[in-house]
Formats: sequence, C-alpha cells, structure tokens
Amino acid sequence: MSNFSFFKKGIKDGIPIFLGYLAVSFTFGIAAKSSGISAAEAVLMSFSNLTSAGQFAALSIIASSASYIEMAVTQLVINLRYCLMSSALSQKISHKMPFWHRFIMSFGVTDEIFGLSVNVKGKISPFYSYGIMSVAIPGWTLGTLLGVISGTLLPARVLSALSVALYGMFIAVIIPPARKSKIIAGVVAVSMLLSFIFAKTPFLSSISSGLRIIILTLVIAGVTAILFPLKEENAL
Repeated sequence: MSNFSFFKKGIKDGIPIFLGYLAVSFTFGIAAKSSGISAAEAVLMSFSNLTSAGQFAALSIIASSASYIEMAVTQLVINLRYCLMSSALSQKISHKMPFWHRFIMSFGVTDEIFGLSVNVKGKISPFYSYGIMSVAIPGWTLGTLLGVISGTLLPARVLSALSVALYGMFIAVIIPPARKSKIIAGVVAVSMLLSFIFAKTPFLSSISSGLRIIILTLVIAGVTAILFPLKEENAL
C-alpha cells in the first residue's frame, strides 16, 4: 500500500474516534468554561494535550491555584500509561523509521488510537497514524470549542444537566472492567473511599487537589501492583 492509502485508511478508522472525542471534549469545554478558562486557552489545552483524564485533573489544579510542580507531577502520574503504550507500539514500527516520524506519532498516542494501532497486522505505517490523528485531534479540539461556546450561551439549568455527562463518561469507563474483575471493582471502591476520607478529614482536606491525586494514585496503584501482580502473559 502507498503512503496515501495508509493515510486514507487511518482517516476511515479514525472517524468513530472523532465522534467519541467530539462528545467527551464537549463536556470538557463546559467544565473549562465553569472553571474560568477562556475559549482560546481551553482549545489550546485540548489541541496540545489530548488527554481527557489529565485535562480534567488540570482544571481542578488550576482552580485551586496549585503550583506548576504539582501540575507537572500530576500529569506525569496520570499519563504514565502512555509510556507503556508507546513501548508496545515501538515493537510494531520499522527500526529504519526516522526519528521525526516516531516523534510525531508519539504525540498522537491515546487510549483509542493505541487500540486501533496495536491491532494493525504487521508493521505500522506512520501515515496510518497521521490519518487517525488528522480526524481525532480536530474532533477533540472542536468539541472543546463547542463546549466552551455552549457554556457561554446556554442557561445554567441546561449546563447543569449537561455536566452530568462527565460523570457518565467516567462511569462508562469504570463499570465494564469492574464487572469483569473483582480486583478492579475493589480498587474502584477503595479509591472512592479514600477520596471521600481525604475530602472530609480536616488535616487531609487541606492538601491541594493536585497533591491529593498524586498521593492516591501512587499509593493505590502501588499497593495493587504488589498484592495483585499481572501474570506475564496478561501484561501489556
């Protein structure tokens, strides 16, 4: 196949991602507007990050006026999974591929793009990744812009109703794997309990939201990895 054929296939495969990103980032746009972030700032954040969990966490960190160090460490912890995904994808690209191709492809490594790319038979062409990115990135960015605009024009009641979509998104992410694994279900329950304790305990509640996310993520993920390690054949 030619580079253009790979690019067209990437666009075709990426259309469902475009639609999904458009819906989820719309909710982010509304949340960004509620946090006092301008449309230009929200759009720039979505265009340059492409990380839903990281961006939603960033909003709470910005709202609490946390330090840049907390922001950086939080993003590192939350997005650390992309290092694993990139390592897996590195096994599916030619060792002769120039560095600049690898560099651009790495920017587009998200959960959804990784899911498509890792299932490609044989080696991955960088132009296939570019095709997916050419529709996925605009979808995420456009949805953010529409969400911010809606946050400006729509009545408060409508915005309140739309904000429920954010919780629906996280529930949709959590429930399916939790139903398949008692360990994951237990981790989710413990995470909710510890988050509640941190929010209600006088001393712990004084900890900034960014540092709170870092502590809970490292502790819960670390203890789970020690107590319930994945077997080698099930690991990524």
